[in-house]
Parts: sequence; structure tokens; C-alpha cells
Amino acid sequence: MLGAAGAAGMAGAALDPEVAHAWGGPVVTTAHSLCNACSSKCGFTAYVRDGEIAQVIGDAGHPYAKGKLCARGYGYLQIATSEDRLTEPLKKNEKGAFEPISWDQACAEIAERVQAIIDEAGPEALAMVQDPRPSGKYYTKRFMNALGSANVYTHGAACNLSKEAGFTQVIGTGNYSSDVANSKMTMFIGRSYADAIRPSSVSALQKAHERGARIVLVDPRCNNTIAFADEWVPINPGTDLALLLGMSHVLVTRGLYDAEYVAKNAVGFEEWAASLAACTPAWAESITGIPAGTIERLAVEFADAAPAASIEPSWRGAFGCAYENSGETARAVCLFNTLLGCWNQKGGALFTPSVSVGKLDEAKFPSVPKVEAKILGSKEYPLSLSSMGSNVYAAQQAHAGVIKGMFFYNSNMAAGYSNTAFLAEALGRLDLMVVVDVQMSETAQLADYVLPECSYLERLELPEFIGGKVPCVTLRDKVLERVHPETRSCDEIFSELARACGVGEYFDFTVEELADAQLQTVGLSLETLRQAGGTASFPEAAFEYGNTPKWKTPTGKIQFTSEACAAAGLSPYPVWVEPAVMPDGAAGTLRLVGGKQAHMSHTQTTNIADLMQITKDYDLDRVWLSADVAQRLGIADGDEVIVSNECHEGRGRVKVTQRVNPTTLFMPSHYGCSSPEQRTAYGVGLRQMDFVPFRIEPGYGGICSQEALVTVKKVGA
Repeated sequence: MLGAAGAAGMAGAALDPEVAHAWGGPVVTTAHSLCNACSSKCGFTAYVRDGEIAQVIGDAGHPYAKGKLCARGYGYLQIATSEDRLTEPLKKNEKGAFEPISWDQACAEIAERVQAIIDEAGPEALAMVQDPRPSGKYYTKRFMNALGSANVYTHGAACNLSKEAGFTQVIGTGNYSSDVANSKMTMFIGRSYADAIRPSSVSALQKAHERGARIVLVDPRCNNTIAFADEWVPINPGTDLALLLGMSHVLVTRGLYDAEYVAKNAVGFEEWAASLAACTPAWAESITGIPAGTIERLAVEFADAAPAASIEPSWRGAFGCAYENSGETARAVCLFNTLLGCWNQKGGALFTPSVSVGKLDEAKFPSVPKVEAKILGSKEYPLSLSSMGSNVYAAQQAHAGVIKGMFFYNSNMAAGYSNTAFLAEALGRLDLMVVVDVQMSETAQLADYVLPECSYLERLELPEFIGGKVPCVTLRDKVLERVHPETRSCDEIFSELARACGVGEYFDFTVEELADAQLQTVGLSLETLRQAGGTASFPEAAFEYGNTPKWKTPTGKIQFTSEACAAAGLSPYPVWVEPAVMPDGAAGTLRLVGGKQAHMSHTQTTNIADLMQITKDYDLDRVWLSADVAQRLGIADGDEVIVSNECHEGRGRVKVTQRVNPTTLFMPSHYGCSSPEQRTAYGVGLRQMDFVPFRIEPGYGGICSQEALVTVKKVGA
């Protein structure tokens, strides 16, 4: 099944001569792995001598790395030897302090408490929250399903659930990719490739820019992608849906859309088109703050560039999980792209193929009995994806006493998923809370048991299959021997817990055996993938421009109208939905908006010394305030200010700039660590989620991360 062109390997991955000289000679081992600084998991080759990493080089054959890593990728290597690593299992004693215990004791006590919960309330009273990683997404689900619980949640409700659920209602799948490098026009809504998404994405953007493609940024903050962009559209945050409806009005009423494509591929267009009559550019201007003339011009430019044009799918920032209208915004994005007729067209929006694991030997890898119950929250938030679930609904159910035991893997829910005070209270009501992590996160601080995982550099994980123009499979292999002998890998931890809980028969294999078996189903083996350099492609499954996608919707067509949305209490077609809260200039309130920086990934990377030093060197933990608003409030650049609302009050320094919408206060979303055990990150900056009320988006289940209003005043004023 694997094409002959599949290898992307060691050739060309030479050690820097200066590094080799400094280390007194050539390295003795190399290993291919995947970065863990963010969810992209870019591939790299590590060069190791005497148990230490001499150099890492991004793998040229990895589709996201393209031979490079970003700052986070290099910096996060320090996690393996961090002084703040968790090194042994911990149990919270009666005084609320952690004390070390053995693995045997930890597993036995956790199993006893799991069984007590099942006996009292059934397995549905147990839940797992995990941030998907290659092995984690397999072992956590298998463990919970073996116990009889369907309640396996990803971090999605705090990241990209609304986006993917909204897309699914229109096009039958949760994502697509914009063919940026070949485009004539691409619009980015609330997303910044230059703030370290993937090296390959930045490369594609650079190529588009050099070719003269029109790049438009719609964002309340002028982000770093402006270096490659032609225009910044400083929209009022939370109003992207109105902009999309306004641009769609122009295309439909002026006949500038691909009518033939819509007629052939879509259902429900007439109903939505009729609703657009009132969504004029002037109407959109009154909501978005963007001049009607600009909205008209952008729509016409899209029509001129089509089909080599699209709105990029974005991720977390604008409509991944941000507002009460995020899911509807996602739907409107897909409908606008449909008007352009750009699906699977060169320079447009693409559905690229993927390859997946085939059927395994049941004798060696027995299937876990199917859990008949549905994941909690599927009824209350019917548009949420069962593959993600609404983790904040799970927290709400913990608060209500319905969920009694929760496991967390690679998840810092308590600091980054919603209002921190509510989450701390909710998790504090659990009968059992177990956290698996590499450092003492805020979530770990709340746990009954903390189980130390070895770092990503110290373990082999299951293969990671990646879709793309040429789909591939990649491998995170072990780079270093374990720094701390009492740490365990994900597969070991959940296998040990399973055996203690009496379901060990579903884990009677090693990760090496499972990885090899999975690869065998696609014509590879663990050894051949290692020899191929950690990445192997499937050219026989390569993408071809111009093919019509198979729309995996209930109607088999692109859905301008959705019965599921109507059943969930929403409009069958996207209409304007106002955010839950709106800034009031007279009251002095601003919308609090968060976002990434090029060297940080949420709360995960802030405890890395070199990355935090960049923050300190350039004052990057400051909040951003419009220069016009700052002048009115008597605030100067660098002043210390008080940010406050009904949830929290905190002090921080301010960056006064014209690069932010005047209705907005921008706050980097990864600072404000409150765990003293993370000595580098502790107390630096403000934490966005301290100010965000606990709220769940109707129908979709996202966290509404930017439905927060704050006031700002100068300290001493």
C-alpha cells in the first residue's frame, strides 16, 4: 500500500559542524520525534551524544515542519530536564499537601475509588478530559470505554469545537485547508500564521505574498501576519458573522456568486438568500465598525479572484470557541466559500485525503465492548461533536454532583478552559480527581492523585496519521533515556490503571506491538518507518484538484439550511446572532480578547526558561489598549493598570498601540500562572480565564472564551 516515494529520512540531516566540534566529535545516536509544544506536532531529527541533545533539525519530509521548527519547538526541549518536572506519584493528604507514594499504591487506591463510584452511580459518573496526542487519544478512550464510560472529552470546547461543529453542519466534516500558496485571495479571520502555527503555513503564506496574492487579515488586533498581508480589517470582536453576511449579501444580490455550482452542489440556498436581503453592507457596518464601502470592495475582490480564493478555516481565536455566535460564524464561512465555488479548486479551499489504520488482530488487540450510553452533554448540546464533547459541560456536571470522578491527561482545564473560580469549585466537589502531567499545573494542584508522565522526548508513541495533498504517517520515537526513573509513559500509566481496575485484558500488549500492528495495516512496520526517517507518505492517495467532494451531510449536499440546527433551537440557516455581551463606551467597558504569541502555546510553554526570557526581554506579557482609549483614560505606554470585572481584578502593565480595535483589550492568553511549583511562569502577567464568566455556547457546547467585558484604569488614578 505504501508508494515507493514514501520515505522522508535521514538524508540531508547533517549535524552542524560547529556543534559537532563543541561536543568533541560526532554524535552517536539520532532519533526522529514529534514536537509537543503545540498540537501541530512537527517532525524533527534529534542528535544525541552522551545522553544529551546536541541539536535538533526540523524534518524536511514532515508536512508541517518542512525542515524547520518554530521558537516553541526549540524551547520546549527544556521540559525534559526542567527542575520543575514531576518525578514520582503524589497523593494529597488530609492536610491538603502532596506526599510521594509508590505506583502500586497509587494505582490500587485509584482503582478502589473508581470501583466505589461505579458501584454508587455507574460508570457514567466517570469522565476523562485529554488534549489529544498520538498515544493519549488512543489509551485514554480505551481506558474509559473499558470501564464502561463514554465520557471522553478532548480540549476541543476550549479550542476548536464550535468551528468544527459548525463546519460539519454545512459540509459534513470539521475542517478543510486553504490552498494559500496558490491563491489569488485569502482572508484570515482571527488567525495568524506568523504567530507560530506551523512552519509550512508560514512558508505557504510567504509564497502567496511573493506571487502577489491578496491577503486580508480580519482581526481586532493587528497580528504578526501583517508582514505578509495587504490589509488589516480591525473588526469589532464578536461581529465576524455580520461581516460574512454583509459580504454574502453583495455576492448574492449582485449575482456575483457561482450560481451553477450552488445549484448543483447545495440545498436550502433560496431560503438563506432571501434572508440576506436585510444584511446590507450598511447594516454590517453598524455592527462590525467596518465601512460599508470596505465590505462591498472585499466581496467584489473575492468574486474577481474566485475560485482561487477562500476564507481560511481559522482555529481557536475568532470562532473556535469564542462567542455565542461562533458555531453560526463557522457555518457562514463555509457558505461564503460555497458562493465562490472554490471547494477543491486550485488556490481555493481543499478537502485533502488521509490514510487511517485498518482492522487489527482481535486476538492480540481485542475490541473494548461498545458503550451504549452517549457522552454526557450530547443531548444538551446536540451540535457538539461526539469525538470532542463539551468538557465544560462535564465540569458543570461535576459541580452538580452528577460526575463524581475525573481523569485529566495533558489537560490544564483549571487554568485555561473557562472561569477559573467556577472550575476550581466544580473540580473540588469530585470524589476522585486524577491528573497525568509532566509538571504541577493548576489542574494538578486540585487533584487527589498526580501521576508523573515522562516527557515527550523520553517515549515512543503510536503513529500519527496526517491528511494533506499527499497524506502521510509520522512517528514520535524516544530521543532520550528517562531522566526520572519513576515517571511513566502514557501507555504504561493507563495500562497499569486498567489492570488495577480489573480491565487489564484490553491492554495486554506493548506500545511497540500496537504501533507495529497499526503500521502493518497500511503496508509499513515500525522498523521501516524508523528507517524511512520517521515520516512516510502515500503518493497513491494524493489529492487532485477539481474533484467534487463527497458531502458527508444528511442530505449529501452542502447545507445552506440544517435540520439539526433548527432542532437545536437555532435558525436553519445562519442569521445574525449577537454576542452574549457587548462593550458599552459610556460605561467604559471593553471586550477582553485573548490570543497566542509566536513563542508561547497557552499555559503549556510559559514555564520554559528561554521562552519566558523572550517575554521578559520584550515586555510581551502586557495587555494591549487602543491609543485613543488610553489617551481618554490618562494611560501611557508601560503604565501599570487595573483590569477588573465581576469575576476578577488584576494588575498588569499596558502596551498602548494603534494596532488594536478601540472596543478591545487584548490579553495574551497563556500567562498568569498560579502554581508556585512552576517557578519560571508563576505570577507573570494576567490570566485571561480569571476574567471570563462561565458560559457555554447554545447548541454547540463551546466555552465562549471572549464573552467577557472589563474596565481598565491606571493604578493610582
